[in-house]
Amino acid sequence: MPRLQNSCRDSRPFDRLRAGSRLSSRAKLDGLLAATLLLAVAFSSACRLDMHVQPKQLPFARSDFFPDQRSERPLVEGTVARSQLYEDTYLYTGKISGNFGDYMPFPLTKEVMERGRERYNIYCSPCHSLLGDGKGFVPSRGFSRMPPSYHTPRLEKAPLGYLFDVITNGYGIMPDYRSQIAAEDRWKIVAYVRALQLSQNATKADVPPGQAIPSEPPKFVTPLGSGATVPVEAAPASSSGEGEHP
Repeated sequence: MPRLQNSCRDSRPFDRLRAGSRLSSRAKLDGLLAATLLLAVAFSSACRLDMHVQPKQLPFARSDFFPDQRSERPLVEGTVARSQLYEDTYLYTGKISGNFGDYMPFPLTKEVMERGRERYNIYCSPCHSLLGDGKGFVPSRGFSRMPPSYHTPRLEKAPLGYLFDVITNGYGIMPDYRSQIAAEDRWKIVAYVRALQLSQNATKADVPPGQAIPSEPPKFVTPLGSGATVPVEAAPASSSGEGEHP
């Protein structure tokens, strides 16, 4: 019995040695697999190295290739970037030598006013209202500061270029509309704002000769209805009585 116990006790170191040998082999295998994977990644990315790290010049860096030693080359004479041909400075800024101008950059026609009214009703009336008194729908929902009325002495005397600049660059909590509204449409809105100011502060001297005061109300072919549809206005009657509608 003692011999049997001694033989069992002596076999334990050999078991641990064999287990360590198996662990060492597994570690070697894992290391070999990791090395193989790294080599595969390195060789697969080596073909793209030139695309990731290209020979190039950084902005404003020195270059010995050109005589002026500038890496950035000047634009070809006459080059104009897309949407950046601003030859008419007043049309795009509303300013002349840094000061706001007070005239339209193009002739004022009925079509211009109609376009200005359309654009104003879309972009401006939600805050400034259809009358321009600053009592639009959006401020009524909780604005901390109401938009100013156009019918104040300050804005009535403001040059047209100033109104254009406010639409272009924004003012206070009002955002800019440079990207939403084209420059010519911004001017048409300005013309319509001036018309709104005149409509609320006109005098008898502003009425054309021969026009009744107050003006006669418009006549409509269809009844006004509930507001879901726009009524059709009757054509003005001629001097001979033709063109009248019942």
